[in-house]
Amino acid sequence: MGDELGAIAQRAVDAALAAGAGDAEAYVQDSLGREIRVFDGEVESLTEAGERGVGVRCWIDHRAGYAYGTELSEEGLGRIGQDAVETARIADADEFAAAPLGDGAGAPAIPGLHDPSLAGWTTERKIELAKRIERAAREADDRVVAVETAVYVDEEQRVAIASSTGLAGAFEATSAYAYTQAIAEARDDKQTGLGFGMGRSPEGLDSEEIGREAAERAATLLGARKPSSRTCPVVLDPTVAASFVGFIGGTLCADTVQRGRSLFAGRLGEVVASPALTVTDHATDPAGLNSSPFDAEGTPRGQTPLIEAGELVAYLHDSYTARRQQAQGAAGARTTANASRAGYRSPPSVSTSNLIIAPGSKSFEELLAEAGDGVYVTDVAGLHSGVNPVSGTFSVGATGRLIEGGRLAAPADEFTIASDLQSMLKTITAVASEARWVPFGGSISAPALLLGEMAVGGS
Repeated sequence: MGDELGAIAQRAVDAALAAGAGDAEAYVQDSLGREIRVFDGEVESLTEAGERGVGVRCWIDHRAGYAYGTELSEEGLGRIGQDAVETARIADADEFAAAPLGDGAGAPAIPGLHDPSLAGWTTERKIELAKRIERAAREADDRVVAVETAVYVDEEQRVAIASSTGLAGAFEATSAYAYTQAIAEARDDKQTGLGFGMGRSPEGLDSEEIGREAAERAATLLGARKPSSRTCPVVLDPTVAASFVGFIGGTLCADTVQRGRSLFAGRLGEVVASPALTVTDHATDPAGLNSSPFDAEGTPRGQTPLIEAGELVAYLHDSYTARRQQAQGAAGARTTANASRAGYRSPPSVSTSNLIIAPGSKSFEELLAEAGDGVYVTDVAGLHSGVNPVSGTFSVGATGRLIEGGRLAAPADEFTIASDLQSMLKTITAVASEARWVPFGGSISAPALLLGEMAVGGS
């Protein structure tokens, strides 16, 4: 399959060059994805969508053009190449627009990126897996009265890239994840809880554990009340820590920085967080669902430390932003292989791959003990709309548990946590030793975090 897609990519490049491009690049994608939603023991919806197409970028005297299509015959590729050239001819000149020089063929394969066992799972088996998740949530606790939905998602993807600068590469990957939301009820109070799991195929999903987690999270919140307003230590659940770090990762993408839309702009080398915090973009970790041997421009991928022991050490670049950074005086700026695409229909842009918060040395129980009296936050609402990306200030709704005497105590909801991202990062006093992968809002491995103090708004 890789050879076939690679040949299509090369023919698309040749077509663009024949149409008049100075340089050209072709990105071919062949993917098949499924989503199964189960409600009350029945299939609520089942979608299976496949797409196969090519996106062609070309450059003519620093003018860039893009076109895509699904007709991959010689005639179809010729039209796509011609369309890309025509858009380049009418585009505004940009001194930083030029073909990347990466070489995906030099990128080592990532073991385990493709799990062939996914092909052995029939749709019926996947439906049964989603139903088991729903049953597990109902059976885990008598107080679970409903399950909003149980969702199973997977994707098989094959990618090839070629360019007139000589780069070529191909890879295939699979992914699967599932989640459910349980509803628990007692004494006129209803609460919801989320359970989820991810892997390279359904083999990596524990239906019983996903259902149990959702039920436990919902039941634990029953009887929740608003906590009193205070400034106190706050422990962030790994899913909440992942949400914040995912947002921060977006502000460290160089295109955001160069547009002046990041609170971290111009701050390389500064201490922006507690020494307890180290965050790395790790694009070749086999456990991360966004891993690939090379990026969407064909540059071999690797690891990019972003925050090391509290110091901001790098931004994430593709070839365009690296050239722009060099022109602004950063002679050593280079692409970090963080070009990504939503698919063949889109030209690349800078994005995180897998963000990893380095685990600390303390257990979760030790974090609670160190917090003493505070709040454990298990969920936040409206984070991305509630954070100002330039100032970093935020105030978001939250649910969780009180921490009393170093132990989890009564459930709490309808409160807010408020701060600014920089202050929050500097108040991290401890990082838990156990992390988990979170597939929402990116691919992020996060442990629980202890913040020395944060404003909690309640009653």
